[in-house]
Amino acid sequence: RPDIILLDLNMPRKNGAEVLSELKMNVSLRTLPVIIYTSSIAIEDIKAAYTNQANSYVKKPVDFDECIKVAKAIQDFWFSIVLLSES
Repeated sequence: RPDIILLDLNMPRKNGAEVLSELKMNVSLRTLPVIIYTSSIAIEDIKAAYTNQANSYVKKPVDFDECIKVAKAIQDFWFSIVLLSES
């Protein structure tokens, strides 16, 4: 079981909004923090993500070096600052 899930909205077979909804409906998975990590900055996507209980919404950078910085910030926040549940 992962500690957190990074979820892109733009996936080939099933979109991230559908996956998020399924995760949050599953009793054994709903407590997992889900971070939407996507290129979309559409207000509808952001609102829908939070309405469906995403824990955060992060814009995926285009530049590789910026991606590394964002990944490090996510890691620092979720694994150094936040207290996560074990269930």
